[in-house]
Amino acid sequence: MTDVPLLDARGLVRAYGRTTVLRGIDLSLAAGETLAIVGPNGAGKTTLLRCLAGLLRPAKGEVRVLGALVKADAPESRRPIGLVSHHSLLYDDLTLRENLAFHARLHALDAPDDRAMAGLRSVQLDQKADALPRDLSRGMLQRAAIARALLHRPTLVLLDEPFTGLDADAAERLRGLLAEQVPTGAGMVVVTHQPSEVWPLATRVAALAEGKWVLQEPKQGTPDELLARLRMGALA
Repeated sequence: MTDVPLLDARGLVRAYGRTTVLRGIDLSLAAGETLAIVGPNGAGKTTLLRCLAGLLRPAKGEVRVLGALVKADAPESRRPIGLVSHHSLLYDDLTLRENLAFHARLHALDAPDDRAMAGLRSVQLDQKADALPRDLSRGMLQRAAIARALLHRPTLVLLDEPFTGLDADAAERLRGLLAEQVPTGAGMVVVTHQPSEVWPLATRVAALAEGKWVLQEPKQGTPDELLARLRMGALA
């Protein structure tokens, strides 16, 4: 019997008014894989990620995680998923400790306050437990967002432009953090404008343009070679 994919999306279509943003997207991800998705602005990358996360309902198609259907109106179906958006998803008026404890309660985790502090320690932010998100640097905010997303040990981790606004040192620390903290056997889907940012983590790459795949393949060569092929081919 064939193993059930960690993530299996079929025929995803999404439109805003008369503009179709996703045009029949299929996507499968196995446990332990990391897929980097590149593409120009307006290609549909963020919309795709939000459909995978169960935050947007596709007009057609479905998303399954470990065989279970993900539904926008069924929070329980989204429990295996951790999302790191280009927004932190942290509440500005709650401290980091309070934000993570709240997230732990949403997922019915035992000892939510202890879980919150453990999550902050895992990203070296325990000394900032009582800080508000608005008082953090961009790099610290991303680390806090990752701690929140991984607190319930999700099976599927979705990241939307997680390196935006980070300098080279902060980006390197973030890559190391993801490599260390993402649960063993979990899969990752990372949306990025710059494949070099996620290249050390990626096992597969894909390119989206005008709501359709123009490339899906195992990682090979260098990020610059990938971009050169895309410029000469489907994204030219």
